[in-house]
Amino acid sequence: MSTDHQLLGEFDVGAIGTEALLFQTGYLTIAKAEELIPGIWHYELTYPNAEVESSLNRALLPALGVNASSLAREYTTILKALKTCNFQLLEQHLKTLYASIPHYWYRKNNIKNYEGHYASIFYSHFAALGLHVTVEEASVNGKVDMAIQFNNTTFIFEFKVVDDKPLGNALAQIKANNYAQKYVREGWAIYGIGVEFSKVQRQVVALEAQKLG
Repeated sequence: MSTDHQLLGEFDVGAIGTEALLFQTGYLTIAKAEELIPGIWHYELTYPNAEVESSLNRALLPALGVNASSLAREYTTILKALKTCNFQLLEQHLKTLYASIPHYWYRKNNIKNYEGHYASIFYSHFAALGLHVTVEEASVNGKVDMAIQFNNTTFIFEFKVVDDKPLGNALAQIKANNYAQKYVREGWAIYGIGVEFSKVQRQVVALEAQKLG
């Protein structure tokens, strides 16, 4: 996250920016400072540690419509699925996650049509576990929607929203763009995982996984 000194110095409670609020409450810290011209600074912000990142994302889940307390006991399912590369178990867990979102969240709005809605829930759910999660990471081949590094394995995720039926385009994009190239590390495995969400069902309708390295 990027910002400048003016935003970080905001103190108007009624109109404080998100970056300033998170910085002043300790959820974000300065990772890099650069003076663009004399007196004008640019800051790169990050989480101070994994514990803060995890707790912040747990706090965000209810704001995204997820009943975090009911899913807390299910976190071990994710870790087990990733550790054993059991993608059927992972898919079932994710379907439970999205099924927990109340139907009234979709009333009088179009969030069901947007990839960002599903991806935000996906990211916060995994980041709440304290996993090493990156999003929109650029490489020479394009931007990866999300990547997780865990247990000597990199999981590359691509998200797509479809009308109703899966099209298989998410995993195909990972392979066609060779997203795995950036994550090659000696002794590590790489999996591409394409996840498709249905606008009609507001649910995961496909999770395809393939070992890429």
